[in-house]
Amino acid sequence: MNLKNFCKSVLSLMVASALVFQLAACGTILYPERKGQVSGKIDVGVAVLDGIGLLFFIIPGVIAYAVDFSNGTIYLPGTASFDGVDGQFSDWASIQIPEENMTRNGIESIIAAHTDVQDVLSNPDSSVYEVSSLTEASQKMAYLSN
Repeated sequence: MNLKNFCKSVLSLMVASALVFQLAACGTILYPERKGQVSGKIDVGVAVLDGIGLLFFIIPGVIAYAVDFSNGTIYLPGTASFDGVDGQFSDWASIQIPEENMTRNGIESIIAAHTDVQDVLSNPDSSVYEVSSLTEASQKMAYLSN
């Protein structure tokens, strides 16, 4: 094998590797734990890396942006604002449950008093999540609705 063929092979391997990494998207490779985010501030590092892919390889760059936006990996964690995703959670209220009512019956009676929904904890379609704020509850509901 002569030097010309060897250089061709190495260059082909490098271009193929670059294309494969761009098709997978930078944010998805670097930050797989971010998958599932719906919005937030865009991570400049991921956007620039996707942009470099767009600069050198048009189609893989566009795919990288599409994959990162669809996975939510282009967004910085903890920067989403959920004041009501599309307004659907804007009428939520916080209800403080006294310590002595922290039993199944006590929680069900307080929920029934505020929502007119009976036996919510006994319903097999119900799920219980502990949250510390309405924003956290909105984030959880937005995540579950996707």
